[in-house]
Amino acid sequence: MNTKNNHQDTILVTGTNGLLGQKLIKRLLEKGTFKIIATGRGDCRLPKSWQGFDYEPMDITDEVSIEKVFAKYRPDIVIHGAAMTNVDQCETEQEACYAQNVSAVKNIISASEKVSAYLLHVSTDFIFDGEAGPYTEEAEANPVNYYGKTKLEAEQLIQASQLKWGIARTVLVYGLSHDMSRSNIVLWVKNSIEEGKSLQLVDDQLRTPTLAEDLAEGCLLMAEQKATGIFNISGEELLTPYEMAMQTADYFKLDKTKINKADSSTFQQQAKRPLKTGFIIKKAKEQLNYQPKSFMNGIAILAKQLNLAD
Repeated sequence: MNTKNNHQDTILVTGTNGLLGQKLIKRLLEKGTFKIIATGRGDCRLPKSWQGFDYEPMDITDEVSIEKVFAKYRPDIVIHGAAMTNVDQCETEQEACYAQNVSAVKNIISASEKVSAYLLHVSTDFIFDGEAGPYTEEAEANPVNYYGKTKLEAEQLIQASQLKWGIARTVLVYGLSHDMSRSNIVLWVKNSIEEGKSLQLVDDQLRTPTLAEDLAEGCLLMAEQKATGIFNISGEELLTPYEMAMQTADYFKLDKTKINKADSSTFQQQAKRPLKTGFIIKKAKEQLNYQPKSFMNGIAILAKQLNLAD
């Protein structure tokens, strides 16, 4: 916190009804060092018990909506986490995907430039083709699906802007959101096996799965330091979805015979997936002191939250 003139930075977060957005607001409230503006599509879906932030409905695809909120609060820091992230949906609904992942970023950049805000943009491992993972920040992007293409174009817009900017790239985020509107690999495996279903999980794709709390912490570390440039903010362990499922079954003591290895070529999906991504996070560890949890520790955190939610 800047104590010189006792100015409390105003931080504006987009997509706060989503998983990352919820974790960011929770962490910012715990920190207590920022004036917090939460924005999202429609009404606020954050827990009613949370106090200490302002919520503004804001449509990121509507320039006027953004300008109004930015003019009202004049944020010092913007964390842009809102995006269309369903990879198959992005492939089939390209117009909507472009509006949310590219045009929206143009709007956010323009509004941020007007108030001279530091802009932190959340990006993805899907900007890579998966031929040579895990990747460093300097690796060459070559997306294999439409979602990845839009996220790469957004990165390029930010890099070409007049702003002080940071990009946090992440991989396969999992966690528990307040309203549970979307599942994740851990919950899906747990619930499916408990329901007696057999699962097919690929063992030829590699990722560094990221606990949502860790991603929020990484973004916060960047925001506090107004860190510029690209940072890989993900988990550290390179795992296949099959290995993630086996670790989940181990943790919850579930029947592992229900989990079967599959080959990604056998899956009929709208969008092509990069095979081997994952990130090398040396830069974030050294420059930001970012320390992610292991996947097993992540599962334990989720299990604890599930018990509290019951």
